[in-house]
Amino acid sequence: MNTGSDPDPGEPIDLIVNEEDAGQRLDHVVSVRLPGCSRSRAAQLIRSGILRIEGSRKKPGYRVNPGERITGYLSPPEPVQVSPEPIAIDVVYEDAAIIVIRKPPGLVVHPAPGHTGGTLAHGLLSRFPELHQAGDSPERPGIVHRLDKDTSGLLLIARTHSVYQHLKSAFQNRSVEKTYLAFVYGEPKLASGCITLPIARHPVHRKRMAVKETGGRNAVSRWRIVQRFNGISLVEFVIETGRTHQIRVHSAAIGHPVVGDATYGFRNPVRTFSLGRETVRIIQEHVHRQLLHAWKIGFIHPESGQAVHFETPMPPDMAVFQDSLETLSFMKHE
Repeated sequence: MNTGSDPDPGEPIDLIVNEEDAGQRLDHVVSVRLPGCSRSRAAQLIRSGILRIEGSRKKPGYRVNPGERITGYLSPPEPVQVSPEPIAIDVVYEDAAIIVIRKPPGLVVHPAPGHTGGTLAHGLLSRFPELHQAGDSPERPGIVHRLDKDTSGLLLIARTHSVYQHLKSAFQNRSVEKTYLAFVYGEPKLASGCITLPIARHPVHRKRMAVKETGGRNAVSRWRIVQRFNGISLVEFVIETGRTHQIRVHSAAIGHPVVGDATYGFRNPVRTFSLGRETVRIIQEHVHRQLLHAWKIGFIHPESGQAVHFETPMPPDMAVFQDSLETLSFMKHE
């Protein structure tokens, strides 16, 4: 009889090996197809017999064949212990309720597979120890929303649990204004537009997102051209929804991927957009991540009830990239 005290075995897994997976190691396929599952964790689950091929135990190095079924369950990971670490945090504003910080590119927001230390969460607990009481999970102290590792810009932190709940509802109700700047490949014909393509987890590459008309979640990105260069544009994005990788997926979907985006960018943007030699040189010298920046954020303050807005300039790498493109454009028009 089930008393209700049995431990939860985890998320059930049922995957079909496709043609793209054929010949790959089983642990590799599992780690690619399951978001948040590292290769080492996949290998451990396979060795223990928790994940099987057609009901049979295999080694992590087993080479899979098209049509084979991978079944089992993804056991819950061990709870992440976040300890305070002295990590520099650039605070834009703080009061008794909220903290607004400027996240640099390269900083991971909270612990994840492969990033168990040195994250923003660790630094927040060092500077603001009271944050351990704010949030739904200990590894995300006060963190209401997130930015990708290589995306820079403003991030809003709740200082108490009641403020966290308030801001969480504000994000869910789409009452938080979020504006980004991004350099994208190409020069859109229109000056502005709105992208309304639904987004879901990629059916094969589970660490990626993709536009999916059936089964995808509603995603809305409004955009306008800020500046045009030679084959590259600076674009402002205002997102009404907050799907994972939304701007990066939407930009690529309309044929203008974010410059430097290794995940959603085109294989050969130089040829696709007929970029000149000097433009290519500037990209090679200055682009080392996706050039996406959380520029502005606006919301109703959870305690004062007043509308507040914050803005931060582009970080040095994007500013230098812009200056270089402007100089090149000026020289071409002399």
